[in-house]
Amino acid sequence: MSPVSRGRKKTKSRQSVRRDLTPAPGGPQECDCPECSGTEFDPGVFINELIASATVHLDVEDPLEAELFGASFAAAGEVSADGFTEALSGGIVPALALVSSTESLGVLLAIDAVLDGVGAGDAARHLLTAGVTAPAWAGELKEPVTAGPVRRYSDGIGEASILQCSFERAGRTHGFLIHVDHLDCAAAADIALVPGEMLDGIEKMVVADARRSGVRLTAEDLDPAELRWQAERALSARLDHDRDEGAADLGDDDDEGPGYHSLAVLLRARLRVLPEPSRPPATHGDDAGKAALEQLAQLSAQARSIQAGGRLRRPLAPKLPAKRKKSDGPAPILQIKVSLRGAKPPIWRRLELPGDTSLADLHHILQTTFGWQDGHMHVFETPYGEFGVADRELEHRAEKPVTLEQVAPATGDKVRYLYDFGDNWEHEIVVEKILDRTAGAYPRCTGGRRAAPPDDCGGIWGYTELVEILTDPTHPEHADRLEWLGLRSAADFDPSHFDAAAVTTALTSRG
Repeated sequence: MSPVSRGRKKTKSRQSVRRDLTPAPGGPQECDCPECSGTEFDPGVFINELIASATVHLDVEDPLEAELFGASFAAAGEVSADGFTEALSGGIVPALALVSSTESLGVLLAIDAVLDGVGAGDAARHLLTAGVTAPAWAGELKEPVTAGPVRRYSDGIGEASILQCSFERAGRTHGFLIHVDHLDCAAAADIALVPGEMLDGIEKMVVADARRSGVRLTAEDLDPAELRWQAERALSARLDHDRDEGAADLGDDDDEGPGYHSLAVLLRARLRVLPEPSRPPATHGDDAGKAALEQLAQLSAQARSIQAGGRLRRPLAPKLPAKRKKSDGPAPILQIKVSLRGAKPPIWRRLELPGDTSLADLHHILQTTFGWQDGHMHVFETPYGEFGVADRELEHRAEKPVTLEQVAPATGDKVRYLYDFGDNWEHEIVVEKILDRTAGAYPRCTGGRRAAPPDDCGGIWGYTELVEILTDPTHPEHADRLEWLGLRSAADFDPSHFDAAAVTTALTSRG
């Protein structure tokens, strides 16, 4: 699964952080580290170089950049691990505290922001008490960090998931996506740092990118403590693997931004904002973990479809029943209930329409019924396969030749309609009754509840947020959301409103 492939800089793959053993052109290159060069390690030179490297981070506005500097320094010792914490607390931090400069103070603040227990905070306070000028971002760095909503996206067959969390400090927001490989000890395969301006569209991006890769993701809100437990388990398993395999490239890359381990250090610091998990940390490599891994592998083997051309393919669907013939007489009227999955309170519509309505026409009927704008992809998921605009890559068969009664002919039959692979509006269609024709035009709406969400509002989670913002005149985004909806005031927005007659009129007047 490749869940995040656009809108961000790619972090390094696991292979790219391993030591490169391929000889460089022209023969072996000399290394200037003390062990290879034969020179003695000079602590004073090291401290001076560390302080000098902090100069470029003094004038930044967002303290997140300073934290990434501290995280990249901490990551340099994370995989080797042996004696690193002791070297910090017993040597490096005290040495930094002896240098009365803004640069030295900036290094200490950056380290203290991402690492506990090394004394960097006490050393920084010592310099502040001595009158050393703090970097411009130091005040904002002290502001509390608060967590936003947390989510998990799962692939349905137990192979991979994506954990999403966001954080806010002093009006600045950022988030993380953690790609978890459940077939590799549930270790973190990748981490993405997401800028605040991208957070509103992150779910749409994740779901759409996965869909293009042939993977159907399901999203769920997580308890923050549970997300912390899962994320810390993933980070710990990955760290154990990289220590065993001798990962080397742990810092930043000038072209690609922060490396995996730098982001992991920063993420660990952010996870401490979330509630403590009630269960103990997972033990990597224990018998229970191995048993769970075997069960996941068995489940994956059972659920996996056949491999074709290196791409996952779905199992063959049952043969589609034959279409109604003219000699069979007119099609019956199907009473269907269409519910928007995940909506709380429920949002649904009851429709009556001929059974021989094509799925292509049903798509347009549903667009009108829910007030969608038909600006995104869609698909009908049926017991006989997936139907939409024909697409070989997505394995969608043409919907126009297929009728509703072919895929849902009997009372109780269900079909799912998915609109907008980003916002992920899932509708469950259930055949409630089979009726005789009566006077009047079809299709028609005979019941329902609540207004449908506006198109492009970010899915069920985004709609919930939209309702909260519109009902709070003091919210900083209140005016922007009204303008986006084209409303003069929040009084013009009533999520509880529904008018079946108005829907029927729209259905009968549609071109």
